[in-house]
Amino acid sequence: MSKITTLPLIALLALSGPAFAQEATTDTTTEEATPPAEDSADAPAAEEAPTDAPETDGLSLGQEVTEGPQPGDTYTRSEHGDWEIRCVKMQEGENDPCQLYQLLEDGQGNSVAEVNLFGLEGGGEVVAGANIVTPLETLLTEQMTLRIDGSNPRRYPFTFCAPIGCVSRIGLTETDVSAFKRGNEAVVSIVPLGAPDQRVNLSMSLTGFTDGYDTIVSIGGTVSAE
Repeated sequence: MSKITTLPLIALLALSGPAFAQEATTDTTTEEATPPAEDSADAPAAEEAPTDAPETDGLSLGQEVTEGPQPGDTYTRSEHGDWEIRCVKMQEGENDPCQLYQLLEDGQGNSVAEVNLFGLEGGGEVVAGANIVTPLETLLTEQMTLRIDGSNPRRYPFTFCAPIGCVSRIGLTETDVSAFKRGNEAVVSIVPLGAPDQRVNLSMSLTGFTDGYDTIVSIGGTVSAE
């Protein structure tokens, strides 16, 4: 299965207008008189360069660059075991939205899927949500399954596909979150489009999940469910 990029970015294509060549035309039937050259005595004197120009004239003094993420940048706020808290930098005065993130790899170390988990406000039974992104070559009709340790797996449908991959948006109850906190490992299973008789099992480490999830909630990394 193809790899998935960890920082999906939208490339903007710059479109330039066509260049138009200007053709010179020559009139071969009419001769124009060449104006006489002006007498050098009557010609205006050439402008002299100003003598009071600063020494930096024409030279760049540079522009101060503010260190750290700029608005729109994704950055890692902190690490918690095998999880990261990733945020998007907003304009000054606005809160940066954050999610709990983990990149999932196959047995050969290839990046295959990613998990972005967030808390929910006012969601009733559902207290958290997650977007699990898999490659475009995923067989969508087989859906995705998630198993925590030795429990029975749960099956989730795919919601949509985008250039970065196919997304399954799942809801988590308080019981589910507690199982994540108690567990050691979760397994995400998908079926490749090119090999419908095979199943790819991706290990999701739960080391550091409790600390990471509690941090997300404490810093307001939640979205409204309404």
